[in-house]
Amino acid sequence: MKKVFALSVATCLLAGVAVAQTPTPTQPNSPNATVAPPNTVTDQSHNPAVAATSNANDTTAPAKGSHSFTEAQAKDRIGQRGYSSVSDLRKDDAGVWRGHAQHSGGDVQVWLDYKGNVGETP
Repeated sequence: MKKVFALSVATCLLAGVAVAQTPTPTQPNSPNATVAPPNTVTDQSHNPAVAATSNANDTTAPAKGSHSFTEAQAKDRIGQRGYSSVSDLRKDDAGVWRGHAQHSGGDVQVWLDYKGNVGETP
């Protein structure tokens, strides 16, 4: 009878260890959680601070707001949009970089807003 009891206790202990080893679901902020990489498309709405780079000018009016673009970064971003000889960049009271550039063979006034949108002043 003692052997049956000891065998039963040993079986229960081993079963308890096996149950304790089942995987638990990963919590969202745990080190093992899978996180989507930045700039991926999701079904959740968002408002990125910097618009994706393209060769098209984004809007007709700059968005007001301060940003952390340096003058060199602003010049580079405007150049990526097809403008050359970007010069005289100054940040206005609305936080928009404004300056002069060459585009399609002519002199134009350009701007860069805090979202990274680039446009021309008429």
